[in-house]
Amino acid sequence: MKREPQSNSTKERILAWLKRWGSKLWQVTRQLWHRFKQVMGKFWHRYQLTRWIIVVFLSLFLIMSIHLTFIAKTSNVENLQNRLSRPTMIYDNKKQSAGSLYSQKGTYVKLNNISANVPDAVLSTEDRNFYHEHGFSVKGLGRAAFLLVKNKLLHRNYISGGGSTITQQLVKNAFLTQQQTFSRKAREIFIAIEVENQYSKNDILTMYLNNAYFGHGVWGIQDAARRYFDVNASQLTVPQAATLAGMLTSPGMYDPIEHPAATRARRNMVLQLMVENHKLTQSAANQYKKTSLGVNQGYIDNDSYKYPYFFDEVISEAASRYHISEKSIMNDGYKIYTTLDQGQQKSMQATYANDNNFPANSADGTKVQSASIALDPKTGGVTAVVGGRGKHVFRGFNRATQMRRQPGSTIKPIVVYAPALEHGYFYDSTLQDKKRSYGTNNYTPKNYDDTYSGSVPMYKALYESLNAPAVWLLNKIGVDQGYKIAEKFGLPVEKGDKNLALALGGMTKGVSPQQIARAYATFDNDGQMPSPYYITKIVDASGKVVAQNKGGKVKHVISSKTAREMTSMLIGVYAHGTGETAKPANYTLAGKTGTTNSGVKGDESNDRDKWIVGYTPDVVVATWEGYDDTNSSHVLNDISEHNINGLFKQEMTGILQTTPGTKFTVEDAQTRANKRLKGGSSGWKSLFKDKGDLVDRFNQSVNDIGDKAEKLIDGFRALF
Repeated sequence: MKREPQSNSTKERILAWLKRWGSKLWQVTRQLWHRFKQVMGKFWHRYQLTRWIIVVFLSLFLIMSIHLTFIAKTSNVENLQNRLSRPTMIYDNKKQSAGSLYSQKGTYVKLNNISANVPDAVLSTEDRNFYHEHGFSVKGLGRAAFLLVKNKLLHRNYISGGGSTITQQLVKNAFLTQQQTFSRKAREIFIAIEVENQYSKNDILTMYLNNAYFGHGVWGIQDAARRYFDVNASQLTVPQAATLAGMLTSPGMYDPIEHPAATRARRNMVLQLMVENHKLTQSAANQYKKTSLGVNQGYIDNDSYKYPYFFDEVISEAASRYHISEKSIMNDGYKIYTTLDQGQQKSMQATYANDNNFPANSADGTKVQSASIALDPKTGGVTAVVGGRGKHVFRGFNRATQMRRQPGSTIKPIVVYAPALEHGYFYDSTLQDKKRSYGTNNYTPKNYDDTYSGSVPMYKALYESLNAPAVWLLNKIGVDQGYKIAEKFGLPVEKGDKNLALALGGMTKGVSPQQIARAYATFDNDGQMPSPYYITKIVDASGKVVAQNKGGKVKHVISSKTAREMTSMLIGVYAHGTGETAKPANYTLAGKTGTTNSGVKGDESNDRDKWIVGYTPDVVVATWEGYDDTNSSHVLNDISEHNINGLFKQEMTGILQTTPGTKFTVEDAQTRANKRLKGGSSGWKSLFKDKGDLVDRFNQSVNDIGDKAEKLIDGFRALF
């Protein structure tokens, strides 16, 4: 007789135990759940939670609706047609048209100038119920809601299309971003309703067709018709209209030039949709499906961005100072009045377009770069700007405003000579011109030709751009004085720049041509430094002034007497100094040249940067030349056939012809000094000559005595 395995009885006992305890656990759970329902029911009934949930839900819905309605009502919908139907226009300082801006706008045409085949094809494809809905589609919203739930379950935080009517698509392009989120979709619906309240269906359809994108940088049905078929929008045939309507979903995928097969298949699908929408018979559609695309390029881009670097700065200033976005400023039909002088801008651009005005390219073909800016010294209004050579990149790097390079000797008038005049020195003060070392690090500045005269009058040290006297003078008046006045002039100096090398342009960050031009405008404006600006007024498409800048905001930096004395000395730079070959014929200029060493090891003879600044009472111009990246293969020859002086002469000749030709009221410092010497004035008598200021001449005499005493002491020390 066989016995049952003991393992089976053990298994049965375990199962029976689990059943017993499972039953007890289920009974306990049911009792607890029943008790919870009783307590929760009493609590729910006592505090009427159903009503509160409904109230909270309706309150949230009401708040959201109020918020979205507010957004819709404040979106300036009533101005939409004006914004879309005209480009943003730029006007110069004489209120003459200078060009236009638009990035998402083409030639605007009215609906009666668009072939009826276009609305038939577009509405059959995009929105068949367009004339029977009020801005949004309930079916479309249901589809969008389904996709939202699906994407949330799949942890995707976006909406995968669906739900957009023609009006919503117009709103998305005109008011919103392309970001696909629930909040954007909600704003789109409410603004679309407001658009429907403000405009007729035909107006909305017209705006949509003129604001649609058709690839290759082409916006609007008129330019698309020209771009792909070389006809006007009014002449588009059924298959041509179907082709363009098919592109709206994806201009890149259904591009008749790049992807003809896919485009033809899409066109034929649109033709079939037109049949379904009763806009075309099946037999006609079948005939049209057999035709070729017939692409024929006839579009010519309207190059109204005539002054690219200036227009770039206008857009930047509108964004930074007036908080108008690039998209808005480019597309919303503003009128922007600026400080632009078209004559000066054209002249400057013509100078830069001529490669003969620049040194030859390096061996590897790299261009020598350059940048220039011109501004009104009284107001700070920029009249012309070029930010580089070669092909312009929209809102790319502008060397005239964004570059930072060491200014070389152009900084001497700012941090050395102007503060010296402010502290008692005079234009013909005697400066020491010797090779000497300073400080514990034995800083030893050298003149460009390493020759020294022992002493030199200040005006000559300036126009010959001598380094030794400049450093000696900064040491005399104190580095702190030079550093403080550099800050007053708006130069971006840092604590590490507080040393004698500042006299020769030694700066951590460097400066831009615009910053240098602004500083020199101070000498040209009786010691008052203006703030550069480009925009004088912005008017929106409805005619409302949304921004205004009358200019004239100035900062007192130095005395008017010091400014005049500086101009007197700076005239010498072009009369008989380092800028003599840059002087345009029949004009008197004041200003300064400057260079910086290449910094390449073993190459002391060539330069990294070349600067030149020149001004008249009417205009200040600052120009820089150099390579973007300086190395052993990319340096500027110290002597070049096409140097910066030649460039500046050509540039200034054209610019000055557009100005009134106002003359300086001060005379060249060297001429003044020669007249004074010929008149026999010297020593204490000079206190009362040359329209002399008693205090100035007294300070000058004290300084001269101090200098002579220092020489005697140095000589005495030399004996030991």
